[in-house]
Amino acid sequence: MRTTDSPDVKPDIATGAGRRADAGAQRYAGLMIVLHWLIALGIIGMLALGLYMVGLPKGLPVKSTLVNLHKSLGMTVFLLVLLRVGARAVLHRPPLPPMPAWQRAAARTTQGLLYVGMVAMPLAGYLGSSFNKYGTRFWGILLPKWGWDDPHLRELFFGIHEVIGYLLIALIVLHIAGALKHQWIDRDNLLARMLP
Repeated sequence: MRTTDSPDVKPDIATGAGRRADAGAQRYAGLMIVLHWLIALGIIGMLALGLYMVGLPKGLPVKSTLVNLHKSLGMTVFLLVLLRVGARAVLHRPPLPPMPAWQRAAARTTQGLLYVGMVAMPLAGYLGSSFNKYGTRFWGILLPKWGWDDPHLRELFFGIHEVIGYLLIALIVLHIAGALKHQWIDRDNLLARMLP
């Protein structure tokens, strides 16, 4: 039996370090992973809260509390998305595993549309709130209003906000389905790049 103490068997320290470096190159940076999961949980919570809120009758005291919570969470997620866009521009992104060109294009398109939705949805909600008398409170702080009390413009922006919400639900389902396909069918360990 040979051990690493034997003169003829030397541990390959360089290879071990190389393997660790290679594994790190296949993963997103820690900040990107944290932001991904915070944003994901925030958006899923926001969508669930939004769908629940709209079903509540007007004038219900708890509804105004939930609406203000929804706005505060939405602006928080929006700021996290902006931080993630900036981090994505400067931090390392691991390469995609080998896959057909159509899958690569589908992944890029889905991710691009997710980013557009994550930016456009809170902006539409904020603009909708700017065209009513209440405005937007961000954790109790009244944000500037960019409009006046106008029911037509309010409905327009809230309508856009709602449509983007349903599109985001479809994109999230597609994003999760793609990740699970890569993990369970292709077995290319794609999901490990974004796991904590």
